[in-house]
Amino acid sequence: KAGFDVREPEEAHLCCGSAGTYAITQPRLSGQLRENKLRRLESAGGEVIGTANIGCLLHLQEKAKLPVRHWIEWLEKYCV
Repeated sequence: KAGFDVREPEEAHLCCGSAGTYAITQPRLSGQLRENKLRRLESAGGEVIGTANIGCLLHLQEKAKLPVRHWIEWLEKYCV
């Protein structure tokens, strides 16, 4: 085992609001999308939010109550 359990949030397909330059060109809408995504991620009951996208990581990290990590960081921590 890699040392963690994956918990998929409700509506996992929803965008976090980063979407390239969207967070810069549409900050209000981007912020609303981020809040919606974080609400679902944080209610999934995990201890850490994982992502494969550096843009999502940076965007979510700004407001998340939980640590946000790239999946490769987990591999380094648990598998090396």
